[in-house]
Amino acid sequence: MSEFELDSHAPKGPLQDRWKQHKYNSRVVSPANRKKYTVIVVGTGLAGASASASLGEMGFNVKTFCFQDSPRRAHSIAAQGGINAAKNYQNDGDSVWRLFYDTIKGGDFRARESNVFRLAELSTAIIDQAVAQGVPFAREYSGYLANRSFGGAQVSRTFYARGQTGQQLLLGAYQAMSRQIAEGTITHQSRCEMQELIMDGDRAVGIITRDLVTGELESHIADCVVLCTGGYSNAFYLSTNAKGCNTSAIWRAHKKGALFANPCFTQIHPTCIPQHGELQSKLTLMSESLRNDGRVWAPKNKADCDKRPEDIPEQDRDYFLERMYPSFGNLVPRDIASRAVKLICDEGRGVGFEIEGKKLGVYLDFAQAIKKQGLAAVEEKYGNLFEMYQRITAENPYETPMRIYPAVHYTMGGLWVDYNLMTTIDGLFAGGEANFSDHGANRLGASALMQGLADGYFILPTTVADFLAKHKPVKSENYSTQIDEAMSSAKSRIDGLMNAPEPSITPDEFHRQLGQILWHACGMARTKSSLEKAIKEIQTLREQFWQKVKISGSEDGLNQTLERAGRVADFFELTELMCIDALDREESCGCHAREEHLTEEGEAKRNDMDYSYVAAWQYSGDISHPTLYREYLHFDFVRPSIRNYQ
Repeated sequence: MSEFELDSHAPKGPLQDRWKQHKYNSRVVSPANRKKYTVIVVGTGLAGASASASLGEMGFNVKTFCFQDSPRRAHSIAAQGGINAAKNYQNDGDSVWRLFYDTIKGGDFRARESNVFRLAELSTAIIDQAVAQGVPFAREYSGYLANRSFGGAQVSRTFYARGQTGQQLLLGAYQAMSRQIAEGTITHQSRCEMQELIMDGDRAVGIITRDLVTGELESHIADCVVLCTGGYSNAFYLSTNAKGCNTSAIWRAHKKGALFANPCFTQIHPTCIPQHGELQSKLTLMSESLRNDGRVWAPKNKADCDKRPEDIPEQDRDYFLERMYPSFGNLVPRDIASRAVKLICDEGRGVGFEIEGKKLGVYLDFAQAIKKQGLAAVEEKYGNLFEMYQRITAENPYETPMRIYPAVHYTMGGLWVDYNLMTTIDGLFAGGEANFSDHGANRLGASALMQGLADGYFILPTTVADFLAKHKPVKSENYSTQIDEAMSSAKSRIDGLMNAPEPSITPDEFHRQLGQILWHACGMARTKSSLEKAIKEIQTLREQFWQKVKISGSEDGLNQTLERAGRVADFFELTELMCIDALDREESCGCHAREEHLTEEGEAKRNDMDYSYVAAWQYSGDISHPTLYREYLHFDFVRPSIRNYQ
């Protein structure tokens, strides 16, 4: 592969006309012929369920797979705060262009203009689609859909269903998918995990799966494959992601030739319940919507950090986000807020539990909101979130401020895709968080649900159909050799996990050690020396993993330890690439904060001259020596500028 072949296929012309013209130029498959084509969709969260439902309703044969016991358990269900759309219901100056600019700016000018404008343009149709499905968005007294503000925007454009927006949107997509299952256009398999990609030369023609109940390996042939398998934040061990979230599907694709883009761009969410102890295995997100009414503060004096917050007088409280960023206040973007919280705790003004010798937490206080709006109003907006916090911490947030601290949340990196959401493997598409396409170096809040549904309901149905229209339907009997090769590779990998020479350490213990290395070297702050050290430590620990990983039981049946071991093995390879990518990018942008490239105030210092590109990495056959390709970013409609939220 040569660099000029890395073509985004983004259309030209006026930005507002590009997607419309691209759809017009795309080919279609006639209704009578659609049933001759089979599409595999791996992952049935928002992107996967909506894509499957849409393709099934168009008349294609769709085969869907998820490792959960039901698509309703996809991690999309955990999204709380809302979904952005440029409806301008508040009449406060919002527009598609403003949403486009806020998203580009929020991503620190490290995303394609064409993709981001398309996302903003489709946002309004997503809301109409969801309302038609019966998604119970919050409404004003008049009956109009309600909006609230989110970080990185000065308008109210976030639609929400209390703190359950992801759950309600997923149920809408799931019911659309279920209808197509009943119609016979979709065949679904739960408790089934992708093990390998079946390749015919440079084209993807199917997948190998493992039935997680019986242990059986199966082959599935299709005309194209769509990966909607989410992000890889669980590489850090402690994250807001569900424990089952993993990178295995997209990593299998990467090792078959799909480029992996911007792997070091991992988002740190500022509003999470702080870690309580050294052995904790999961962190819990508290919605960014809480920063609409909650005020973030820390004690001005270190001596007050051990006091109850109610005992600290107003004059001794530092509302530091309001002080540092008066224009946006508590609603600055996630990367900005996270670094500010870290700065306060590094100064020794953190509160709460002590982890590794440092108190990691600040307060999120609703006392003023309750006083102004009344307890009932606050409870109506945030009641389920407050209840969740109280169940986890045994503290009543109506009476005492919440404690929050940043945690790993979303991953902006993922498989490189072009404008059609196709990877560098012919016939392999990636949607939702599995691709890198729309968020740049930092995702604005309430944009993940928007992207997942835009990809699934509106983009993939057009681009997948265009791809299929150019190819004749495949016949599974023609691929026995390719199936055998992929099956052999999957079996060999499982055998290696089951038969380590010196089995003595559990996959979870290896994962915990790996996560600590990654967090300290490639988390909220990165340095050249820490990244170089981490790469060596990851390589050493990976060698130990394949020598000492201990998996009880058999591969011929239900074996959750084997499941975890396979995912941890992929994390060991991905984390090295994350550190290599972070080391290569000698700048700070968005969530990528290199301490050598920060301003005196601790803000990110971009280097547009040398790093205004998407870093797309190719597997070279050696995990430690990937090949870098660059997709240079061109800005015709916005001018990259300093991200000023003051």
